[in-house]
This record gives sequence, structure tokens and C-alpha cells, in this order.
Amino acid sequence: MPLVYAARLMCLPMAVSTCGSLVARSSVSTATLRQHSPLTRHTKACVRAFCVPHSAPPPTSRKLVLYSKPGCCLCDNLKEKLQAVLILGGPESLADVLIEVRDITTNAAWETAYQYEIPVLARVNEDNSETVLPRFSPRVSIEVMHHKLSNVFNQ
Repeated sequence: MPLVYAARLMCLPMAVSTCGSLVARSSVSTATLRQHSPLTRHTKACVRAFCVPHSAPPPTSRKLVLYSKPGCCLCDNLKEKLQAVLILGGPESLADVLIEVRDITTNAAWETAYQYEIPVLARVNEDNSETVLPRFSPRVSIEVMHHKLSNVFNQ
């Protein structure tokens, strides 16, 4: 089952810490976050305040898919930045954007398509087709990423 992040960092029955390993059902260990995250204080506070188990994501028309795999440092970095982008406020808030993380090792078609490209971020269109977005630099700031993703949804 893919992991889904939204503005409240909702956890489908399991959560993935920033190091990419599975964490206990419906609770994220702050010790795990402390060990692996450069955004530790920020991430811990968000997880403590907003991580709640639920059975279905809220309805939204804005959705991104992140193709990833375990042990991919670039993927982990992008996941972490996307989490931070989702909780930034302001006039171009992305609080309603849903991000689905798909492990390419669980689907042969995804693995064939993206094995040499991950992390791959795609926008889900209204007809459920996907548009692959240009790759973000690993050094991109959260603010720049927020601005670029806002532009993607405002086109």
C-alpha cells in the first residue's frame, strides 16, 4: 500500500520515517526522526501535532505521486522537503495537496519505467493521468519548491 502524506501528515496504517524505514503502526517514533532528519525539530513537531491514523485520505483535486524506493537518499530528501512544503502557509498554500509515495519495487511496471530516474514526482490530472514534473535539484530550498509546485497547480 502506498504511503500518503497530506498537510496534516496523515498516516495510513503505517508511516515511513525520514530514513525510509517502516515505523510502528499509527505512531512515529520521535527517536527515529531525531536520528535521521536534518529537519528534525520541524518534522517532530508536525508528527506530534498532526499524525493521526485514518482509513481514507480526504477528498482533494490536487494530488502528486512520488515514485521512490527504499534506501534511496535522494528520495528520502525529497519526501522530507515535500512534507515541509505541505505545511507552509501563505496565499499559495498547498495544504490541500495529497502526496502518494509509491515504492517502485512493489510494481514491475513502475520499476521498469523509473528504475534509473527516481525520485520521480508526477502531478495527477483530473482524468487520473499523470504528468511527470521536472526534477528538483537536491539543493532546492523549501520556499523555491513551494513556489514551483504552486505554479504547477495554478496553470
